[in-house]
Amino acid sequence: MKQEFSIKDLENLSGVKAHTIRAWEQRYALLNPSRSDTNIRTYSGEDLKRLLNVSLLVERGLKISKVAVMTTEELNKAVVEAPVEGGQQGELVAQQRLKVAMMSYDEQLFRDTMDECVGRLGFEATIVSVCLPFLAEVGVLWLTDAICPANEHFMSNLLRQTLYAQIHDAPIPDVTDDTVYVLYLPEREIHDISLLFVHQLCRAHGKRSVLLGQSVPFDDLPAVAAQFPNVAFVTYCTTSPAEHQAQAYVDRIVRTFEGSDITFHLAGSVFKEASPAQGVTIDVTGGDLVQRLF
Repeated sequence: MKQEFSIKDLENLSGVKAHTIRAWEQRYALLNPSRSDTNIRTYSGEDLKRLLNVSLLVERGLKISKVAVMTTEELNKAVVEAPVEGGQQGELVAQQRLKVAMMSYDEQLFRDTMDECVGRLGFEATIVSVCLPFLAEVGVLWLTDAICPANEHFMSNLLRQTLYAQIHDAPIPDVTDDTVYVLYLPEREIHDISLLFVHQLCRAHGKRSVLLGQSVPFDDLPAVAAQFPNVAFVTYCTTSPAEHQAQAYVDRIVRTFEGSDITFHLAGSVFKEASPAQGVTIDVTGGDLVQRLF
């Protein structure tokens, strides 16, 4: 589990520029990095959590001179009580609070942040404006080793719990003659949070959806499609297919389902260089996919 961070890691995780971090260290003794024989700073997990909390409060308008002298307990209390206003700035603060919760393994802060956002924005807008951008950033941080897998797994499981609860409580749409959205992930793709978001949104909007889940063999898709008169396959990919294989995946869909009315909605940054085709749409972000479907 990663507990040592470079100043570049701190910059990527907090959004605070490295020169600002150094200035806060020198002026306020904000962090306590260790130093190598060549004077390279190394920061602990506690340093990172403190910086995340401080940057969040400064973003909310508190002066760094006041925040820097707070104890850990005072910082934690101030973060929980920090008001979140509307607009893009409020959503960025909510994402920062989720980041603090992730790095601190703080389930209560996660719940408080989600409850506040849902109360202010509604569940759907919270997904699109807060959770999806947060997950996209977490994916980048994970791929660049700025966070350890345990951080990502902790937050992913909390989000899954929230989504499964919403899905379970929603009535199953009683629709027999409308398009059925078949939600799946290709083989070797296991990152299913965004797909669960789409499943929940289908329920909320009265659309019939079938969730197949992770790592579904492509050869199974024609048999699934044969079970319904109108089918639209939906997937959101994070790692598979790889970017250099994305166009080949689109071409395989076209070859397999040529001449049918079956459609595919592909989403995820892996498809950013791929071209849409007849019956195949492409969206790079989860927000764009949600706007297309709903």
